[in-house]
Amino acid sequence: MGKAKKQKPSVKLNKVPFEVQLSDAVVQKNRNKVRLRQDEEEKFVDDKLSSKILLEARKQQLELEDEVSEDPSGSGPSTKLDVDMGGSDGESESDDDVESKDGDAHHDFTIDEEDETALEKFMNKNPAPRLTLADIIKEKITEKQTEIQTQFSDNGSVAVGDIDPRVLKMYQGVRDVLSKYRSGKIPKAFKIVPRLRNWEQILYITDPEKWTAAAMYMATRIFASNLKEKMAQRFFNLVLYPRIRDDIAEYKRLNFHLYQALRKALFKPGAFMKGILLPLCESGTCTLREAIIVGSVITKNSIPMLHSAAAILKIAEMEYNGANSIFLRLLFDKKYALPYRVVDAAVFHFLRFERDQREMPVLWHQALLTFVQRYKSDISSEQKESLLRLLRYQSHPKVTGDIRRELQNAQPRDLEVVEPVTMAVE
Repeated sequence: MGKAKKQKPSVKLNKVPFEVQLSDAVVQKNRNKVRLRQDEEEKFVDDKLSSKILLEARKQQLELEDEVSEDPSGSGPSTKLDVDMGGSDGESESDDDVESKDGDAHHDFTIDEEDETALEKFMNKNPAPRLTLADIIKEKITEKQTEIQTQFSDNGSVAVGDIDPRVLKMYQGVRDVLSKYRSGKIPKAFKIVPRLRNWEQILYITDPEKWTAAAMYMATRIFASNLKEKMAQRFFNLVLYPRIRDDIAEYKRLNFHLYQALRKALFKPGAFMKGILLPLCESGTCTLREAIIVGSVITKNSIPMLHSAAAILKIAEMEYNGANSIFLRLLFDKKYALPYRVVDAAVFHFLRFERDQREMPVLWHQALLTFVQRYKSDISSEQKESLLRLLRYQSHPKVTGDIRRELQNAQPRDLEVVEPVTMAVE
């Protein structure tokens, strides 16, 4: 037998360059993948299954609407408050996710006139004047001008000496940029402001009152990331806090960028509590609208337990303002494992109104209901009896019954549970 001859490759393939053959093979492979993926997507959900899913979704939606309409914990406006302010306790999301998910939801709060009128009865009629950054800078400069001229103040935060004209001119240019800023990059000269010892005075040159809302958001991001907690607290209290209140008072809603600035401020939770939340409660002039908007920020973001516990303790001990009940209720609803000291302070907060002749707003009763639901096992038997006695003087037709039922079924922390002893049979 003769030797078998090998088949020569076709002339057609030899004439085609190798890189063309390789690219054709890759394209053919990708086409096969796309075709397989499309087949899988088409087989994933058929018509019958999709119709069943839609039917079940409609049933669940109807059940949720029925539950909301039959909720015995309060009136219609308060139920609307729960729906609008609902959110997860997860970590903060990225800006793109927040914009796509939240949208303008924080603008759509419905404020009931009766609740707003009820809260006005508890407001401070003669509030202390609110200081701005400009007022504090001028006071410090005036104080230091009477003393020996030094370059920096005692705390090293504000320079009394004259600023270099070139620096002054540069930050005046930054002021012009921030007054018209919409999007894009922030001047580098502004990014280094948190690192300066006299950052307050430099910030005063940029005139924060004329910043756009987008510039305020970017500034909050920069200062919350680069300042220590005490300095961030000062920025929140002197710059962000008055801007938030002024915007709500003027437009009856909060600009989206300012709302995002509030969420970014929670990057420093201690500074947020001391610089925004507690001053808002202590002012005595916090409106229902302001409380709802700031409260929604607390609901949608995760806050460490110690900072929330300290805020509950402070709010419970301060003079009552109707809006304080909203913040207490939202913090109770986060279901923290609170120390007994904080729980006791919350109990004494509610017991203060046992002999109060004023009619407490429904938000106060809802805060008490939320507290009892979450911490009924952390109160003592004496506190339980005191709260039951409180319900005789402060009652609400739709809420008090639920509070009493929760208290009667509570197992106080000072009562030991005795388990029956089983005897072993020999």
